[in-house]
Amino acid sequence: MSYPKGTIVRNSTLTRVNHWITGLCFVLLTLSGLAMFHPVFFWLSNLFGSGQWMRALHPWLGVCLIVSFLGLFIQFWRDNLWNRDDVEWAKSLDKVLDNREEEVPPVGRFNAGQKVVFWGMALIIPVLFVTGILIWEVYFGEATSIETQRVAVLIHSMGAIGAILIWITHVYAALWVKGSMRAMLHGWVTPGWAHRHHRKWFRSLVASGSPGPTSDSTAKFRD
Repeated sequence: MSYPKGTIVRNSTLTRVNHWITGLCFVLLTLSGLAMFHPVFFWLSNLFGSGQWMRALHPWLGVCLIVSFLGLFIQFWRDNLWNRDDVEWAKSLDKVLDNREEEVPPVGRFNAGQKVVFWGMALIIPVLFVTGILIWEVYFGEATSIETQRVAVLIHSMGAIGAILIWITHVYAALWVKGSMRAMLHGWVTPGWAHRHHRKWFRSLVASGSPGPTSDSTAKFRD
């Protein structure tokens, strides 16, 4: 895929497709999950055709989510490892919120906030999957006791609430930081954006001569 001249590749085509599949699965799971969580949200089941269709699709969407998120995890886990730069960035969070990122310590491909979102989802999604399996009565109902299912439902509900809050934070940040949506829709950012928000990542690309998204010699062939 070609990108505008002078821009930097932030996300490859594969990454973007993987991200939007994961996001779509999550939104559909949230809507169907809310419909089952409380009667006041049951009207959401109409989006799936009926309550029966919604209950049948929900667990399969969960399977799609865990598989799709695994793809993102494999691509991103190394760049999301915590380091000292993240501690310094977190200490300057007030400047980030005040839109004074030129005064914030430089970070790599992802900042501390993005890493919290990544690892939060990396923890919660497997928990949701395992507890979802335990309460998937069609296939596993006879293999689990009522007591186990009750505990699983409680953990599943709490985990879902946590995941939704993380997702809201993720979406808000993407809309708030100008240029972030373009990076996930079209794959590229300007050098100015990269220097402002991820200076160490930008410098590593310049030093290696890589067009992005990584500074290794194979990056230019990844799209």
